[in-house]
Amino acid sequence: MDKVKVLEKYLPSDAAPLIGRWIDYFKCEFKISRNRGSKFGDYRSPYGGKGHRISVNYDLNPYAFLVTTVHEFAHLHTWNEHKQKAKPHGTEWKANFKKMMQPFFEKDIFPADVKHAITSYLNNPAASSCSDLNLYRSLRKYDVPKESVLTVEKVPLKALFKIKGGRVFRKEEQLRKRFKCVEIATKRVYLFSPVAEVELVED
Repeated sequence: MDKVKVLEKYLPSDAAPLIGRWIDYFKCEFKISRNRGSKFGDYRSPYGGKGHRISVNYDLNPYAFLVTTVHEFAHLHTWNEHKQKAKPHGTEWKANFKKMMQPFFEKDIFPADVKHAITSYLNNPAASSCSDLNLYRSLRKYDVPKESVLTVEKVPLKALFKIKGGRVFRKEEQLRKRFKCVEIATKRVYLFSPVAEVELVED
């Protein structure tokens, strides 16, 4: 099956031809992956006889899939230019991400709020990666709603919630950007991102 036709199932259709050309141009193995709770996408540089490899989670909405794909291709491009000398989300990567995002801005592929969030993210050197919360929240608005799933920031203080795998936590106060949460079984303290997806537990 034509790779562009496959990509159109996951990306905004106007974006698929360019991503298809990048896969060919960079001789990249591009894989649509299962959901990985800890990350949306992944880039692996050439190693052990294998070339560039990119994987992106299959269950992202089209805009999140595209932002993640460009994010990973910017890592590939930065590696080609600088090898290991550039920081993972340093100045060189940011410049490439901005440059590689430009064609999609010109095609007007993103909704205004997502475009604004990407622009402010790129203009903010303090945001070290796509864990930028403003951008993440903008992209999440376009997800298909999931029953019974909410984010840690929406969980009431002192309420119980569980994560995938069934471990149960109690939400405590916010410490800078993350929430302190206590695992009920072990009494150990963990810090959760405000946008981590969890399920409320009834007392």
